[in-house]
Amino acid sequence: MFTKRTLVAGLAASAALALTLTGCSAASTAATGDGADAATATSLADFGDRAALEAAAKAEGALNVIALPRDWANYGKVLDLFAEKYPEIAITEQSPDSSSAEEIQAAKTNAGLDTAPDVFDVGLTVALQNTDQFAPYQVQTWDDIPDALKESTGLFVGDYGGYMSVGYDSSKFEAPKTLDDLLGARYKGAVAINGDPTQAGAAFAAVGLATVQSGGKLDDFQPGIDFFHKLNAAGNLLKVDVTTATVASGETPVVFDWDYLNASHQTGNANWKVTILPGTGYAGYYNQAVNKDAPHPAAARLWQEFLYSDEAQNLWLAGGARPVRAEAMAAAGTIDEKLFQALPPAPSDTVVPTEDQSTVAGTLLGEKWVSAVN
Repeated sequence: MFTKRTLVAGLAASAALALTLTGCSAASTAATGDGADAATATSLADFGDRAALEAAAKAEGALNVIALPRDWANYGKVLDLFAEKYPEIAITEQSPDSSSAEEIQAAKTNAGLDTAPDVFDVGLTVALQNTDQFAPYQVQTWDDIPDALKESTGLFVGDYGGYMSVGYDSSKFEAPKTLDDLLGARYKGAVAINGDPTQAGAAFAAVGLATVQSGGKLDDFQPGIDFFHKLNAAGNLLKVDVTTATVASGETPVVFDWDYLNASHQTGNANWKVTILPGTGYAGYYNQAVNKDAPHPAAARLWQEFLYSDEAQNLWLAGGARPVRAEAMAAAGTIDEKLFQALPPAPSDTVVPTEDQSTVAGTLLGEKWVSAVN
């Protein structure tokens, strides 16, 4: 199961993580171009220029990333291109299947050690609940990022996103035309969601989609919880961790997930297809952040600059995700137009939860989800 996206921090499951990473001492104090510490740099200007940032990052010689599955939104290619561009910087890929809350816990557990994560990639609610763990940084392409998808000082910034979709084995099922189709007897024991919505962002979004497809509003996820209660009561909710292997074997023949993650399962099942249900669509973005205690603060900031470059944004696009700079890149002619046009059509009516709505929904799910599906 893709488990990296925990939406509700502070749960017992996330608190239980205690990475036993060991290492030596504390964060680097690599100097920027004007003599300041890299750990306090809030933009490229604090380093002087890109060359100075690159030099500082190469001097540190390391970058710790965490919770980046290589088959998640083409992250393998993203990591490999950074390594190719900067062979002097050794990348340590920690706990690729950890959740967002576990990313934060790893940073706290390993604070002051050179094994702590330098950067995070987290869902919105975890970002909102952990701003005190982040260092503000505005990348050079900051103005291309829509205001609604970034914290104003750069504490966390949207990076890539997509639409909640339904993947299905077309050799066994036709494409569902409505949400309620999935309640039918032919879907007995067949419908899975990607994780627990009190912890996993994709599962959280599945409940959000069910809410708006059931006539509800994002201010109240109860209609979505009610839908999954009915799905479970019908015997159709399949409580199996979703992977490309379970899709390939037929164990999880129908899956709620982000469109780019559902599309990745086509490598294991040639009959696997992805549909975005007609009606109101549900979109979401994940977020980048720099650890305030990053042991390699210059490398952390160089990683951010790289992720928001045309090269890396197009790699996320190649993974089926929608890069946050897509519209600006399209206007500038720097987007991969073939890949951009190949994305599934966006619903004409799309909702994206606000910060407040995400927080309220997370609280409600924490109170109601377990009893609704057990």
